[in-house]
Amino acid sequence: MIRRLVRRFGRDDGRVSVFFAILTPAFLAMIGLVVDGGAQVRALQRADNIAAEAARSAGQAIQAGPAIDGGEKRIDHAAAETAVQAYLGALDGVTGQLTVDDDQQLTVTVTVTYDPILLDLLGGGGSSTVRGTAHATLVAG
Repeated sequence: MIRRLVRRFGRDDGRVSVFFAILTPAFLAMIGLVVDGGAQVRALQRADNIAAEAARSAGQAIQAGPAIDGGEKRIDHAAAETAVQAYLGALDGVTGQLTVDDDQQLTVTVTVTYDPILLDLLGGGGSSTVRGTAHATLVAG
């Protein structure tokens, strides 16, 4: 009886293997997109956090003379650049740039490099870069 059913409906030998051979790379690519997409989001957050901290450190570099005398607080351009580069120099794979908009505001732009984990294994390319930006304004009080 079972032999008649097998002959009637045919055998499934090899069909599951073809199914898995087709779908396994697609599933791996989807998992790679999820994992590496999450890594890119974390890299973006890291870049924004680093830029914010570098802007904070640059914002503390004010011209001491006028500030001590009770005058207007202004950013010391050279000291702010030194503070940003000192902060970024302690981090691996991070570069940045300071732009002083006027004597009261500054902007720090940071570039962070990250390497994809799974998509790199599947031939998705090498490292990528993301940028983070932060602004700081001197507030006298």
